[in-house]
Parts: sequence; structure tokens; C-alpha cells
Amino acid sequence: MGRRSYEGKALTAHKKRTLTALTMIILAGITLVLSTLFTDGTRYMITALLVIVYTMVPFFIVYENRRPKAREIVLIAMMCALTCVAHLFFHVTVPVQIGTSLVIIAGASMGPEAGFLVGTISRFICNFYMGQGPWTPWQMLCWGLLGFLAGLAFSRIAVTNRFEEISGTDSDGLAVERRGSTVFKVVMGPVICIIIALVIAYVTYLIWPGDDDTFLGWRIYAAGALGLLAGILLQRKRLPVDSVTLSLFTFFTAVIVYGGIMNMCAMFTASGIPGNEVSWNTMRLLYISGLPYDLTHGLLAGICMFVIGKPMIGKIERIKIKYGIYR
Repeated sequence: MGRRSYEGKALTAHKKRTLTALTMIILAGITLVLSTLFTDGTRYMITALLVIVYTMVPFFIVYENRRPKAREIVLIAMMCALTCVAHLFFHVTVPVQIGTSLVIIAGASMGPEAGFLVGTISRFICNFYMGQGPWTPWQMLCWGLLGFLAGLAFSRIAVTNRFEEISGTDSDGLAVERRGSTVFKVVMGPVICIIIALVIAYVTYLIWPGDDDTFLGWRIYAAGALGLLAGILLQRKRLPVDSVTLSLFTFFTAVIVYGGIMNMCAMFTASGIPGNEVSWNTMRLLYISGLPYDLTHGLLAGICMFVIGKPMIGKIERIKIKYGIYR
């Protein structure tokens, strides 16, 4: 089989798996909302198991079409175990959001569907020690989304060919671009998209504030989500794997994606308590009060990613090359 033929088939298979994983994410989100609205909040474990089933579907398709080797499953299981152990250790010692960083590392190095699986399974296991509750399926979806988005932004097809074509590698075996200015432009693309979206949101707030007393709230999350999505689509699979890019990606996704969804989770899961209701005003208050925590979460996860991100991805890439694991 020729090189171009192999790359074409790999790219087609990758697109199909990504589309399937995206469909499962949408189904998981719908299941979460329906389960919260139409149950008494005591059946969250069933919802969590359904999310896990949705997570496994892309891998069942992979098994049918490609029959992956056991070494690939071992690598994914290792990332799940490492994420759980590291997150639990720092949860009781130093409040560093290393679990969020490791999920993004898994997605960036092993692809979107693997990142989604590592995120959902790891969060499910962590909560057996940190406390299960109606929030568990929501946290599973959030971590899974972080891994999925990292796979879309950083994922690379045919790793061996990529390593043959690059102009050089660093000490960790990662691709090194020799054109520093070009890398800077690529990194700034998603950041500029988010900044522009936030500026537009602020201008609309000045023109039409509505019932909002402050700009800090849902507008930041909504505009940030649109800017983040535009940035990922603009630079899909072109983001360089360096400490600054990984840290910025981790910060923005942790604040916008994780924080935005979990604030909504707080509204839905508390709707059964007398005095709490699902309303626009409740959502506005939750987004305003949750912003400081979300910023802290994103900052700590970004710092952690700056320290361990690039070396970890370099080691995983070496493992993939050594054992012939090409996703």
C-alpha cells in the first residue's frame, strides 16, 4: 500500500470516528438535560452509565473496522489510571487541577475519541472517592469534551510520516517548527478569536444590557465558547505542541467549556430544592458567582499543563512510535 493511499484511508477513518464521537457527545448532553428535568435526581448513576455507553460507541466502530491491538487499549487504560491517581493525590494535598491537564494531554496525543473516553471514565472513577452525585454525569461530559476538543486541535494522523517530514525534533521527540513567527501566528489565531468574541459581547452589552447588572456572567461564557469554537476550526490540527499553546488551550477550555457546563449543571441539579427553579435569572446569577472559581480552575490547570504538558505528550508519542500505535 502506497504512502498516499495509507494516509488517505487513515484520514477518512479518522473523520468517521470523529463524527461518531461528536454525535455521542450530543446524545450525552441531551440525556443529561432530560434526566435532570424528568427524574428526581436519584438516578444519576444510570445516567452516568449511559454516558459511558455513548463513550464506548466510537471504539466499538474502531474494533469492527480496524481491530486495534491490545497495546492501544493498554495505553488508554494507563492514561485513565494515571489521571485518576494524580487527580486524587493532588485533590487531598495541593489543589492543582492536574486531572484536567492529563485529560487534555490524552486527547492531544491520542485523538478526540480517546480523549473523550479518558475524560469520562477517569471522572467516573474519581468520583467514587471524591463523592458521587447528580453532578457526576455532568463532570464526565465536561472532562470528555476537554479531551475531545484537544484531539481536534492537536491530533495528528500518521505519526511516523509526520516525524519523517518535520525539519527537526526536540529532546522529547516532538515536532519543532523552525519558523518562530509562523508558530506565533498559529498560536495567536484562537486567542484572537476569543478576544474578538468577548469584545463584541461587551459592545452588545453596552448597547443592550437587558436585565444584566454586570458584563461578568453568561455573556463571557457564550462569547468565549463561540470564539473558542471558531479558533479551533480555524487552526484545526495546526496548533503546535509547545508549553505556551497547551497552557492557553487548557486555560480557555477549562474556564469556558468546563465552567460553562458545570454552572448550568448547578441550576438543573438544584431545581428540585424548594426555592430554586430553572430560569434565566438563576442561570445569570450562577454564571456571575461561578466565574471566580472557573478562572482559578483554568489558571491552576494551565500552570500544571505548562509544567508537564509537553514532556508528557513527548513520552506518549515515543510510546506510540515504539509499539506501532498510530491513531
